[in-house]
Amino acid sequence: MVSSARAERLVNLVLCLLSSRQYLTADRIRGIVPGYATAPSSEAFFRMFERDKAELRDLGIPVETGRNSVFDNTEGYRITRPDYELGEIDLEADEAAAVGLAVRLWESPEFSQAAHGALLKLRAAGVELDLSVGAAVEPKVRIAEPAFDALRAAVENGQVVTFRHRRSSEPEPDARLRTVEPWGVVSWRGRWYLVGHDRDRGATRCFRLSRIVGAVRAVGEPGAVHRPSDADLLRIVAGSADPAPAPEPAVLWIAADRAHGLRRHATTVGGREVGGTPGDVVEIEFRSLSSAADWIAGYAPTCW
Repeated sequence: MVSSARAERLVNLVLCLLSSRQYLTADRIRGIVPGYATAPSSEAFFRMFERDKAELRDLGIPVETGRNSVFDNTEGYRITRPDYELGEIDLEADEAAAVGLAVRLWESPEFSQAAHGALLKLRAAGVELDLSVGAAVEPKVRIAEPAFDALRAAVENGQVVTFRHRRSSEPEPDARLRTVEPWGVVSWRGRWYLVGHDRDRGATRCFRLSRIVGAVRAVGEPGAVHRPSDADLLRIVAGSADPAPAPEPAVLWIAADRAHGLRRHATTVGGREVGGTPGDVVEIEFRSLSSAADWIAGYAPTCW
């Protein structure tokens, strides 16, 4: 646990290092990051700064050390966007709810005003800013399935829904019309499912949202659908959902002190120099080749 003052200082430090396109020296950071000005001496500041850097690295935030040019003898610090941002994340329903609470907390006036104020102070101090940093700091959970909102509303209202749903082997034109009493929408292994009573088949069924074709229509009166008290939605989905794909190993070369986001999920198996650049050979497992390709490509040319 950290004090509120230190937590605010850490947020300001992350915003500072993430916003700057240049390496910032420790003295410059001391002058522009709120919270460091109270240090009684240079030694006290450096102790505080070292603790904060260690805290950020323990949290998985990579603080990079370097120089702005070959003529600059003073080392500086920054956080690069590719290393800071996470790859694709699969959240279970309870995890998504927890992140939703965190998003609401971050969007509260206290935190949003603190972040806005920190950026204004950095700009006033003459730091060259990447103003898109706000989107990187703010946590977000994205749901790509277009049917999600309509189904969630139907669950809340207790209304029957109709939609066209295809099997995994069927093309979209062959999608069949379903009439379902919706009990809930849940996430299982990164995929979203509707669970409910299928009136056409007279049985409990799960429907993967990504296989719903076209619009979802709510029919009948609100309050007509009631979820059975003994229905365990996650258990139902786990018993009928497609099995999770087996992880596939990959071997990558990563330049030294680069691509920290990948390194957190990898095992280093050796060292190698490529084109005069030192680096590490790592092994990492992926469950989705398409998302893995996008993730790795984001670190180019420091990784291959």
